[in-house]
Amino acid sequence: MKKILALSGSNSSTSINYELVKYTVSLVDDFDIQLLNMANMPFPLFSEDDERKYGYKNSLVELKDDFTEADGIILSVNEHNSNPSAYFKNVVDWLSRLERKFLDDKYVFLMGTSAGKRGAKGAITVTENMLPRFGAKVENVFSLPEFDMNFSTKAGAITNPQLEKEHKAQLDDFLGKLITA
Repeated sequence: MKKILALSGSNSSTSINYELVKYTVSLVDDFDIQLLNMANMPFPLFSEDDERKYGYKNSLVELKDDFTEADGIILSVNEHNSNPSAYFKNVVDWLSRLERKFLDDKYVFLMGTSAGKRGAKGAITVTENMLPRFGAKVENVFSLPEFDMNFSTKAGAITNPQLEKEHKAQLDDFLGKLITA
């Protein structure tokens, strides 16, 4: 059975991007899903000095192994000032130091959501351009604008029919690529 690692780029305990990831994996059958809540994974700010002095935390090595063992990645990035969060960038920095191609040949379904009308498009674009440097195949992208208007946390679902259709089409295409890979 193919394995999918699913996570958001946010370390917030109230992350709307984590809500989007949970919804997305609820639509997936016949795959082994590993859902990570990054709010439970603190990492120190990357520093070459700390890297030399302390090496790599076990939690970082385990996270790198989770990426390596997965056939595909479902990722929803949060946005701070039109960029991915410092937390997400920090995690990528640590992972890429441990193993440069930690996403080697992994299909990534990249998503993002925000309270605003752009739906984290700035963070999505930066991440879409960044991840291939680490071996990722980012071919499926989805943006959910105005989270509070287009998603019900009570129902755990996208409520806008057009956006739900776009999300499902991108997800189905991503899963199809994993099946044939």
